[in-house]
Amino acid sequence: MRNVAYLVAIVVAIGTGSHFAFQLARAGQPSFLLWIGLPTVIIAIIGAVRAQSHGDLYRRSAFDERGGAGWLNVRSGDFTRGFAGAAVLFGGAWGFMRLVAPVGSDRESWLARLYLQLGDPTTLRKNVAFVVVAIIVMAAAEELVWRGLVTSLLEERVGSRRAWVWAAVLYAFAHVPTLWALRDPVAGLNPILPAAALFAGLVWGFMARRFERLLPGIFSHVLFDWTVLMMFRLWGPSI
Repeated sequence: MRNVAYLVAIVVAIGTGSHFAFQLARAGQPSFLLWIGLPTVIIAIIGAVRAQSHGDLYRRSAFDERGGAGWLNVRSGDFTRGFAGAAVLFGGAWGFMRLVAPVGSDRESWLARLYLQLGDPTTLRKNVAFVVVAIIVMAAAEELVWRGLVTSLLEERVGSRRAWVWAAVLYAFAHVPTLWALRDPVAGLNPILPAAALFAGLVWGFMARRFERLLPGIFSHVLFDWTVLMMFRLWGPSI
């Protein structure tokens, strides 16, 4: 039951941070990044320390007696795998938005509300170096938490074949508070982030299981976030 308590604490901590981060008063404010990032980064550090103590964070030898690679081991082709994963995610996001929240519909406001929270495009453009660092830190932290720590805790309960799926479900559940925080008076509750977290969590979870490491998923996460935030935004002008 101890693992269950850890999982509940992780979901509650990150869900609470999401609830406060996505309040309209914090749109584009430094406090947004603090609320959304601090719980995840702290838990990621705990997860990395735990993995290091178990010998799972990084393994110097491919012939380690535990078998396989560590979470942060690098192999040739990892960036290409990450690029492919990001392409799948962007295609899925683009299709979902065109189907669920097409331009001109009331539900388009769901996406507008999300981008409002992320900040003014002009400000993001002027602070591009900071944006890059923030994306890398958050992407790495989320992968360490959800595809690393949470998945490993679940493996002890449900086995490795199902753990990555349940990790994606918990990842989505942690974003449920944003249904209300990002709601629109006309379109209603905003399902964008929980839906995105579930789909992305399944993709990154599959990558972690398939490649037995987190680096491909981290690259994918960084590339996807950069794409939808800076290069090919799903709503409004790209930067």
